[in-house]
Formats: sequence, structure tokens, C-alpha cells
Amino acid sequence: MEQIIIKCRCVYKGHKSGEALVFHEGVGGWGSVEECSGTVTERGHELQRKSVKDKVLVFPYAKGSCGWAKVFQNMAHFGSSPAAMIIRTIDNRSALGAVTSRTPSVTDAEIDPLTVIETGDWVDVNADQGIITVTKKENGSLPEVD
Repeated sequence: MEQIIIKCRCVYKGHKSGEALVFHEGVGGWGSVEECSGTVTERGHELQRKSVKDKVLVFPYAKGSCGWAKVFQNMAHFGSSPAAMIIRTIDNRSALGAVTSRTPSVTDAEIDPLTVIETGDWVDVNADQGIITVTKKENGSLPEVD
């Protein structure tokens, strides 16, 4: 299996691995993700009905209000938060979400993660060392949540 190593910058410390869930559009918080299950509920979103629980989220930016951080804090409380986050463009919403949920998170990757990582790839995020390791997989489909 092909592996890709990407250098990046730490947003929130930690080291976690998981299956990638890639959002090509911004991720909303309040009203966009169901906190108890981690399921994307935003109508018309490319990943509507997919769960972020235990996934490595790869996304371009956060959108919406600062309620975004509260949603991620609540997901951590309910055990439905992502394993890690790779954020192309960091802002106060996504940084607060990483900190309040204590989710290992990185940004400023040397290669645009949205051009390298696909949903279904296995991704190791070592925020402590500023390294993302991507293991490409054959099948990147995820089941829908009922």
C-alpha cells in the first residue's frame, strides 16, 4: 500500500489514527452535525447522513458561528467526536473546536490535504511531531447512517 508523509503544524496536541472522511466544502457546526451521534445533518451537504465519529476529518475550513466549538465540545462529551482533524485553513471556530473537544488537530500542511487524502484512506495524525501519514486504500466508500 502506498504511503504519503506530509509535514504540518499542530493546532491541538495528540496522536490518533483513523479512516479519513474528506469534506471538500466547509464544515458547519451548530445545526450541521447531530451531537449525540456525530452525523452530518446539513441538508445538501456532500456528506449528509455520514458520521464523523472516530474518523479523521479532512476539511478546508469551518463555517457558521462560534457555536461550532460548542458542538465539538458536546460531541466529545457524547463520545461521537472525530479521532483527529486536518484543517486546510485554520480559523477561530476550528481552533476552538479542536481545543474544546481535545481532538488532535493540524493545519498548514506542506501539500494541500484535500488533493492527497480521499475518504476511506487510513490517516495517522501526529500533531505532536507535525506529521500526517496517509495510507491509500482501494475502497473509500462509507456506509450511510440511518
